[in-house]
Amino acid sequence: MSRIGNAPILIPAGVTVEKTGDLLVVSGSRGELKMILDQRVSVEIKEVQVMISRKNEEKATKAMHGLTRALIFNMVEGVSKGWTKNLELIGVGFRAEGGGDKLNLNIGFSHPVVINAQSGITFEVRDNTKITVSGIDKELVGQIAAKIRDVKPPEPYKGKGIRYEGEYIRRKAGKAGKVGAAGAGK
Repeated sequence: MSRIGNAPILIPAGVTVEKTGDLLVVSGSRGELKMILDQRVSVEIKEVQVMISRKNEEKATKAMHGLTRALIFNMVEGVSKGWTKNLELIGVGFRAEGGGDKLNLNIGFSHPVVINAQSGITFEVRDNTKITVSGIDKELVGQIAAKIRDVKPPEPYKGKGIRYEGEYIRRKAGKAGKVGAAGAGK
């Protein structure tokens, strides 16, 4: 029994959820998101809540039950509050410039790295080292943030690179080298 799938999704004020056939449309003050529903689950919309139920008890259907509920919840949260991911640049001379729909990264390469935002995504740069990726689609916000992090992921020796805010980087010890062994015996 899916605990996540059985939980109702409360619809906040200002958000509308409409279902036409297999298409679910969630719209709110920040925008509109659409999703094609899977045939194995059914969605029932009441005045202030959305209920998801499964049509049979197969294992794949049970998995789809919880997934569908989570995706619809993320859509409702996105059109009402929005989603954000915060990134930090760690390293001497590393900086970010821009904002809005374009981001320039100077991170130790011979050229600046330019990242253009997809529709519905905005960038904000604070203190030249903090980047905020925001939008209404949680999956897209996460993908763009991961794409920015992949430009220069944090390395394990000094921790330099682009990391998520609050991300813990497991550090390695550098070469220990033997003291006095280099010139001994000469």
